[in-house]
Amino acid sequence: MHPIASHIEGSITGLSRELLNFEEIARGIVPRPGSTPSLACMDVGGQILPLNGIAGGDHLIYVDFKKRYDLDARIRKAADAGRPDIVSNLEDCQRKAGIALIDVAGHHGTDAALAAMFHQAFLMGALYELDITGSITRRLFENLNQRFNRTSSAHKFITMLYGEISEDATFRFLSAGHPSPAIFSAMHDRFMNVSAESFTSFPPLGTFPSRNLVDQRHATHGVLGFKDRYEVNEWTLMGSGDILLLHSDGLLDHARGNEPYFPGVLEETIRSAKHLSAADIVHTIIDDLRVFADPLDDVSLVVIKRC
Repeated sequence: MHPIASHIEGSITGLSRELLNFEEIARGIVPRPGSTPSLACMDVGGQILPLNGIAGGDHLIYVDFKKRYDLDARIRKAADAGRPDIVSNLEDCQRKAGIALIDVAGHHGTDAALAAMFHQAFLMGALYELDITGSITRRLFENLNQRFNRTSSAHKFITMLYGEISEDATFRFLSAGHPSPAIFSAMHDRFMNVSAESFTSFPPLGTFPSRNLVDQRHATHGVLGFKDRYEVNEWTLMGSGDILLLHSDGLLDHARGNEPYFPGVLEETIRSAKHLSAADIVHTIIDDLRVFADPLDDVSLVVIKRC
């Protein structure tokens, strides 16, 4: 074999091995069986459909506080330290679960690298938040925004939605450039209109430095200034069988030619599957959108159903 051809073949083989290694690492942060939150009166299911079939820019993290952390031990430690505020927050964590859904700009397999960076930073930050206050607060996301503002390129931004669903059907969440959740009413058999005042969103993660941080003077002050402090939205699933749908723009933009899948076709799909479990509703939607048209982007969705 000619030396140049041999060199090219060796380079391709090496690159293939590197990609396989990267895919293996990416699989390590995909939600594992059993990580789906378990809450009284609430059913949760979710799935990511990567465009390339392996890994992409969409990413999902479940934070079932009871499964991920030893809350009883943390409560005892906080009580011994004379911190009733932390005890109260940790007791609240026993009745709720967190869900983080992010979408990295782009849908290449290597975009999962930025998702992996978020994954590790978020979970490490959450651990410190529980140590300090007994709950995950807006401070974590201000710090994440600042971190990605300093390290990410302008065209590789991240949209993010983090919310916590409680057993009383309250969903408290913040959004950084992520599509608004949708609510399907079992009583009215359709998606409900959500007023603009009920959904506050902020720029994608890292596009603007955070305001009012201790290290603000070291932040890069762009011509457009700083991001305002995150605000938390609070919604409630009012009736039995109501469905809250979290999703990425891959679902929002899914279409067959000029015919959009969202919201009309999706509404019909949910209407036909609303009696199923959350996981089965997710599977039904994924199967249906594939039949409707081939996806052109990563698609992710989470269904939260009130029992």
